Amino acid sequence: MAANANAHTGKSAQDTLLISEIKDGIVVMKDGSLRGVILGSAINFDLMSGGEQEAVEGAYQGFLNSLHFPVQIVIKSQRIDITSYLEKLDGLRAEQPNELLGSLMEDYIANIRSLVEEVNIMDKQFYVVVPYFPVMAAQKNRNLIENLKAAFEPTPLITVTEEDFHKYKQELSQRMALVANGMSQMGLRAISLGTQELVDLYYSWYNPDVAANQKLIDVAQIGTPSVTKGDGSAPRGPLPGSPV
Repeated sequence: MAANANAHTGKSAQDTLLISEIKDGIVVMKDGSLRGVILGSAINFDLMSGGEQEAVEGAYQGFLNSLHFPVQIVIKSQRIDITSYLEKLDGLRAEQPNELLGSLMEDYIANIRSLVEEVNIMDKQFYVVVPYFPVMAAQKNRNLIENLKAAFEPTPLITVTEEDFHKYKQELSQRMALVANGMSQMGLRAISLGTQELVDLYYSWYNPDVAANQKLIDVAQIGTPSVTKGDGSAPRGPLPGSPV
């Protein structure tokens, strides 16, 4: 049904995404705004002492008060894939000359395989999405009717020049540094995702079933689209959201 609907409307799955491109560790949206994503570690709050819990709560309160822009906290749950770990164990078992140790390794591998098959072992990852909206000033000048009308219209495609991109990127980097510093005050490790990591994240998010069996490789190898040349020629021009 979905394929037929796309055929009738002339839209692909990519047309429904709000992302224009991902470059330099930055997500460029179709409306010209930018997103940076920070991966945060987890802490076991329940195992902390009363004083440690109060310190974390105070740091979190200070972190929220220091923000002058919105952020989005995202928790992603996914099944742990230990295929590579099991393959490594199989290789070590094949190289183990001691029969007793080899037998123990076989039992261990069998137990791990049965555990994974019977129980869904889930892993949680925590992300903080930091936005930057360079066109907010123009939107503030619109009245209520214009804002309501814009909410139901398709997202306009805004082209970001190379000069503007570097300027916006600098502003976003300052915001991400502020967020990372606030996370470190709470005892959390903060890692800013790069281009390849962002592509992997969005790929697995929008294609969870496919991503489980088909892993992405280097981002440069997926940057070239697979197309079939037809008759005639098409006009050439800049892609929406791409630098001019």
